[in-house]
Amino acid sequence: MMWYGGGWGWGGWFLMAVVMVLFWALIIAGVVMLVRYFSGGHRGQPGGPSPSHDAWGGSRRAEDLLAERFARGEIDEDEYRRRITLLREHR
Repeated sequence: MMWYGGGWGWGGWFLMAVVMVLFWALIIAGVVMLVRYFSGGHRGQPGGPSPSHDAWGGSRRAEDLLAERFARGEIDEDEYRRRITLLREHR
């Protein structure tokens, strides 16, 4: 049995192709967003402290970066002490 009448024609095939592409684009975008969410790709969420602040609101990240620079030898001990004192004064 063959059925020849009542179809959507070329417009229907085109519409189905567009819907299929949009469907897969949404699926892929959803997977990418989930992977980024669970891998830590979301920084600075509202509702919690930002990762650069400690429980008292001080900038712990700046001190950590300064300690890393000192450990790598980018700055000497005097420079480290001067900058750490300055950071702690302005907390």
